[in-house]
Amino acid sequence: MSKNEFTCDCNIIHHDIVDKVLKEMKDENTFYKLADLFKLIGDTTRCKILFALDQNEMCVCDLANVLNMTKSSISHQLAVLRRSNIVRCRKSGKEVYYTLDDDHIVKLFEVGLCHISHDES
Repeated sequence: MSKNEFTCDCNIIHHDIVDKVLKEMKDENTFYKLADLFKLIGDTTRCKILFALDQNEMCVCDLANVLNMTKSSISHQLAVLRRSNIVRCRKSGKEVYYTLDDDHIVKLFEVGLCHISHDES
């Protein structure tokens, strides 16, 4: 029988480490919110929208053109992202321009891209 080399075969509990992590542990609601955030950006279409908006502020028409999708489908995805504070918009005359909401979203998206690019090399 082969033994998995990544299985811990001890019965020692490192109380100092366990106590330290438990002291810093966030509440259940925080983890639900974090999981929801990752679910929202875990959609391929929304990832493409985020990539485009990471490059430049854009209106729905431009995003639809870049992604070869209908304005309606782009608008639907943007509404989901906007309600979740992942993108924000500003109105200029009749046009509405979208951008990533803040530096946290920019960093989260760019770090994710960097991570998968590192895995591909």
